[in-house]
Amino acid sequence: MRRTLILISALGLLAGCKSTSSSVTYPLQDGEFIMAFGSCNKQDEENELWDDVLSIQPSIWVWGGDNIYADTNDKREKRRAYEEQRYQEGYRELKKRVHVTGTWDDHDYGLNDGGGDYAFKEDAQELFLDFMDVPRNHPRRAREGVYHVEEFFTPGGKVRLIMLDTRYFRSPLTKNFGAGDKKYLPNKTPGSTLLGEAQWKWLETQLRKSDADFNIVLSSIQVLSNKHGFETWGNFPLESEKLLNLIRDSKARGVIILSGDRHISEFSRLNLEGLSYPLVDFTSSGLTHTYENFKGEENPYRVGEVITRKSFGVLRLNFSEHTALMQIVGEGGEVLEELQQGY
Repeated sequence: MRRTLILISALGLLAGCKSTSSSVTYPLQDGEFIMAFGSCNKQDEENELWDDVLSIQPSIWVWGGDNIYADTNDKREKRRAYEEQRYQEGYRELKKRVHVTGTWDDHDYGLNDGGGDYAFKEDAQELFLDFMDVPRNHPRRAREGVYHVEEFFTPGGKVRLIMLDTRYFRSPLTKNFGAGDKKYLPNKTPGSTLLGEAQWKWLETQLRKSDADFNIVLSSIQVLSNKHGFETWGNFPLESEKLLNLIRDSKARGVIILSGDRHISEFSRLNLEGLSYPLVDFTSSGLTHTYENFKGEENPYRVGEVITRKSFGVLRLNFSEHTALMQIVGEGGEVLEELQQGY
C-alpha cells in the first residue's frame, strides 16, 4: 500500500577529488534528476531489487554502506566477498547502465560497529576503493578515509553528492552497562569525534562553497533518529550539533541527508531554526534483509511509518519546481511510502 506524505516549505569550488561524473551532463526525466540508493546488502543472498532499480532508470546508484558483509580481518576473505558481489548478474547489469558510487559502513569496513581503532582499516579502504573502481593513481588512494564528493550536471541545474566516512576516524562508542535496552549511550567527552578533524574541514568547504541546487549528504548511520540506542549521530551529541549548525550556517541549498544501517526504512524531519526548509533524513535499509521483528522504537523526528520490507530509496529532484520527491520502493517497483518536500 502506498502512503503519501506531502510537506511544502519555503524555497530554499569543488574541494577534494573530482569525479569523472562532473564532465557529463545527465538527462532529466520529465524534469527530474533521479538518484537511487540503498544499504545492507549480503553478497551471498539474492538481491531481488536490481531489476526494480533499473526500471526507474536512475542516473546514479549510491551505496549507503554495508555493501557487502565481510566481518573479517582476513584481506583475502574480504576481497572474495567483494568479488562475489561484483559479479552478480543483476549488479553487473546495473553497473553497465548506471553510474555507481557510495560510502561504506561497519560490515564492509570489517568490524561490527567498528571505528577509528580498527587495526585493519587501511586494508579495508584499499579493497573498498577497488570495488568502487577508483584508479590506482587517484588522489583518493593517498588519503585516509573514503569520504569524497561528486557533482552531477543536468540541463536544469546541479547536484552535489557529499559522501561521509563515519568509520575511519570515529572515537570509541560508550557501551551501556546499566539498566535499559539501549546498546550505547551518548559520548559527550570533548574531543570525541565521528568524522575527524581533516574530514570536518573538508565537509565545511563542501557545504560553504557549494553552488549546487541540491546538496545530498550521505551518512551511513542515521543523523536525526537519535533515541534508539544503536549506532547514530546521537551517540556523539556534540558532533550532531556541529553538523546541524554547519548545514544551517553554510547557506547551502536543498540539503538532504541519506542514511542506512538500520535494516528499516523511514523519513525523519527536523525544523531547524535558521534553515529556510525542513531538514530530512531519508533512511533506506535493507536490500537483502530487514529488521522483520521490529516492534517499534522512539524517533522524535519520524514522519509517516517505519517500513520493514526489503526496499531501496529513490530521489526525484525537480529543479524548476524546487522540489524533491523521496520514495521507498519495494519489490515489483511498489512505492511503499513517499514524501514530497519543497526547497
